[in-house]
Amino acid sequence: MENVGLLYVGAVLFLNGMMLLGKVDSKAAAVFNLFVGGLQVITPTYLIISSQGPSAAASNTILLASGLYLFGFTYLYVGIGILAGLDTTGVGYFSLFVAIAAVGYSVASFKILSNSPFGVIWLYWAFLWALYFVVFGLKEESLTRYTGWVTAIEGWVTGAIPAFLLLTGAWRNVYVSAIALAAFGVVVFAALYPLTGPPASRWRLTRTSPSPGS
Repeated sequence: MENVGLLYVGAVLFLNGMMLLGKVDSKAAAVFNLFVGGLQVITPTYLIISSQGPSAAASNTILLASGLYLFGFTYLYVGIGILAGLDTTGVGYFSLFVAIAAVGYSVASFKILSNSPFGVIWLYWAFLWALYFVVFGLKEESLTRYTGWVTAIEGWVTGAIPAFLLLTGAWRNVYVSAIALAAFGVVVFAALYPLTGPPASRWRLTRTSPSPGS
């Protein structure tokens, strides 16, 4: 059931990325945030209620389910905030909480759940929600474009594609997947920054000849 939710996490991240890039109207995106936010609250609630007994499997299910609320509350907060015209500071500082929590869930994925790909994916999410803190909490609007691209890419890499592979039973070698995810994230997001980050970094990249005073 959580894999179905992950698929739509990918969808809403992609849509939110397009919103940050100015391709999608914010109110239109807000409605879909409410849909997915509701799903990401209902799903973990069902998983927790249906977990039986003090077994390790039940404990792991509850651990996994508890992390889903971080996403559900984020999307509900974003959707309601846009439609109500609220300041983004609250979402920004909640995103800081999510980013810190995501590091903990990454450690748990590696150490407790023995799921290294999702250990890496949680680090992706920690990075993304840290960007939300910087953009919405600290109001560093120069990073909006970079954050939009990272959001859209993560929608596919951490949401839609893993969910589809899990739903079809095509998720195979977890160690290779973890290494590939880690390498992809480091290379792509580092290369993306000078192309889409603050104007000064883009200017340095595109400067082809020295200025008269250099």
